[in-house]
Amino acid sequence: MKPETLKATPFHFAYPPDLETEWIDVMDYGVPLWVSDPEDEYDAFRNRVGLLEYSMLYRWDIQGQGAVATVDAVFSRNVAKLAPGTMAYGVIVDADGNMVDDPTVTVYGPEHVLLVGGNPDVGQILNKHLVDNARVHERRSECCVLSVQGPQSRALLSRLVDTDMSNDAFPYYTFRTGVTLAGVVCQINRIGFTAELGFEVVAPIDAAPHLLAAVQEAGADLGATLCGAAALMMCRIESGMVMAGLEYDETSSPFDCRLGWAVDFDKGSFVGRDALLSLRDTAPDRVITLEVDGDADGLDGVPLLHDSNTVGAITMAVPSPALGGSTIAMARIQRALAEPGTKLEVAAPDGHRRATVLRTPAYDPDRTRVRS
Repeated sequence: MKPETLKATPFHFAYPPDLETEWIDVMDYGVPLWVSDPEDEYDAFRNRVGLLEYSMLYRWDIQGQGAVATVDAVFSRNVAKLAPGTMAYGVIVDADGNMVDDPTVTVYGPEHVLLVGGNPDVGQILNKHLVDNARVHERRSECCVLSVQGPQSRALLSRLVDTDMSNDAFPYYTFRTGVTLAGVVCQINRIGFTAELGFEVVAPIDAAPHLLAAVQEAGADLGATLCGAAALMMCRIESGMVMAGLEYDETSSPFDCRLGWAVDFDKGSFVGRDALLSLRDTAPDRVITLEVDGDADGLDGVPLLHDSNTVGAITMAVPSPALGGSTIAMARIQRALAEPGTKLEVAAPDGHRRATVLRTPAYDPDRTRVRS
């Protein structure tokens, strides 16, 4: 049963009252680690269709003549160059170049932008940098978001909408508004956190029961499965995707956590740009992927050693079906030791273990599946 201290998500009704699972706090909402079996849920993401609650993120709606300029003042990508109907992933940093959030930006037009992220401080930052008559409203309480991920996700949604869902018509990091899905007018984003073909369906919050029922019915023969956070974490670790509070914190720059590619220095001024210029060649750490001997239990936060010296720590470890069941982990380590093939020691509670640095991402390193 969900802890009473946590809010119920829009899709909470879908979880059985007697569900035997662990619950985690995701931005004040209760999210189950698993709904049925984590291995089957993982298989749904990788080989079928996984359905995942994704309504917990903050949704800052910026409107007015200065909407684009307001977001450009704090976001690392060039929003002014984004065409309506497109999205971008990037970072927001403080004046010292340290990470605040890694949000996505959705561009509806020159006077309307949506920024979706996980740090509540972003709203204050946007309001501090308002341009012209721009206005900021946080709207997550108005929406339900169902993430539909996996190689059969396009086939499933194509059964429910008239929109052309093909790769040519609906490429990665674009979105469509005004889509009618089973009688519900939705926005569909081509985006996800699994490194698989996937979409997010955004709808009015009161439509959640009807929306989920329609998607589950349409996807029954495709193996559509309601999933929890554990399977998502397995996918995201294999896919090298970072999370706040784990792979980065307020002491990290984008260059420490593999997000330097998302900083556009040519766009002009934005908060932290000057600091980032000095950090891009000197950032001391790197986020890397490891294969670790033994099982994953108890490894989160454990120190990593090289020549008996502490050089970093594991951020999260999970069993990896992509590695044949071996333990895979993400970690923050000293930059000089980030090369694939480097051997490290894991100072696990049950004794030291061996670990090897892998290429990041370890799964589908060229990102072909998500763009398929």
